[in-house]
Amino acid sequence: MTEIREYLEAHKQEMIDLLGELVAIPSVQGKAEKDAPFGIEPARALGLMLEKCREYGFSVDNVDNYAGSADINELPAQLAVLTHLDVVPVGCGWTTDPFMLRYEPETDKLIGRGAIDDKGPAVAALFAARAVRELGISLKKGIRLIFGTNEENGSEDLAYYRKNRELPPMVFTPDGEYPVINAEKGMLRVYFAADFEDDEILDIQAGTVINAVPQFCTVTFLNDDEESEEAVFEGVSAHASTPEKGDNAITQFLGSYCDENLLLQGLSDLFPHGETDGSSCGLGFSDELSGSMTCVLSLLSTENGRINGGIDIRFPLDRRKAEISEIVCGKLREAGFEIVSCDGVEPHCTDESSSFVQGLIRVYERVTGEKGRCIAIGGGTYVHEIEGGVAFGAEFPNEDGHMHSPDEFITVGNLLKNAEIMAEAMAELCS
Repeated sequence: MTEIREYLEAHKQEMIDLLGELVAIPSVQGKAEKDAPFGIEPARALGLMLEKCREYGFSVDNVDNYAGSADINELPAQLAVLTHLDVVPVGCGWTTDPFMLRYEPETDKLIGRGAIDDKGPAVAALFAARAVRELGISLKKGIRLIFGTNEENGSEDLAYYRKNRELPPMVFTPDGEYPVINAEKGMLRVYFAADFEDDEILDIQAGTVINAVPQFCTVTFLNDDEESEEAVFEGVSAHASTPEKGDNAITQFLGSYCDENLLLQGLSDLFPHGETDGSSCGLGFSDELSGSMTCVLSLLSTENGRINGGIDIRFPLDRRKAEISEIVCGKLREAGFEIVSCDGVEPHCTDESSSFVQGLIRVYERVTGEKGRCIAIGGGTYVHEIEGGVAFGAEFPNEDGHMHSPDEFITVGNLLKNAEIMAEAMAELCS
């Protein structure tokens, strides 16, 4: 609708200003405190967003600072737009302050941690709801905005919310890409450890989060003069669901370091540099719908005579986590490691022929003029464990907003376009 587009254009600066306020809050998971289950900063981001919703006339519900919601009308909620306000750690390589939103006129980029994942989309959802409400678009069903604070570290926020509140029957999250993500690979995260001694290596530190290809691996060696000497292996960061876009600094180190250390040699054999599908671990599975699986050695460190590591695995729709777990954990044990933990979720798939999904596809086609379709991904979106849920945005095809990477961004144009698509979806599904 032209009126929706005009409304959003008129409120563009408000959207940018709110995104700037949210980006300024470093809402990385912190130490749990009273009334802040995931740390002070995620709770602060949630408080800001709910206060804005209240200011705009929505009915607000804070569920113990795990998550919060805002209903845009008094009808029973039938549609939920699910976003999150927590972010991954900054990492290295930024060319600007990650917690100060910067506008780059020549590229139309708004740069800052959370710009595309998921604070920008959260702002777009809020202003989409404002547009629907303030333009007086007639609705027959209720609409709810849900804001979480722990998506990046296990989605305990959503689990808590679902224990205490009921989700509407239709749920989409702008935590992925367009047109519609209806299928997501299963996920497994494995943490392992072993006693570690080496005559040459004093320390290893690599990786910041388990769901990202590590950009740096810093190794402290003992040189010929019996002095410590630091070496930094530099790769390229990427989301763990698309490791082919990155260059793993850990496997780079393992592949270049040759000595008699059986643990490191074992890891090098299981995770050769450049391999991303886990074939050397006995995996390497694929299926027609979701494609090849991914397997990333994303964490490696030494501390107090121990070596610790973490692996992120995304497996196809036709496999189950018990099978994948048995294979990879068996290989790690054979290499001399003990398994500290091994947790994951099964694959997710929503019927693409449902009226909900088809409604979203119609909206995408109407607003963008591009052909809509359903796609499968390796990344786990916020709806992974919600039956019937799908991801709808926020990245457009062939767009890379540097999610989980330095200089994360969303363009102003796409911030507005996301809000327009979401407003149209609200009207399509609830009128």
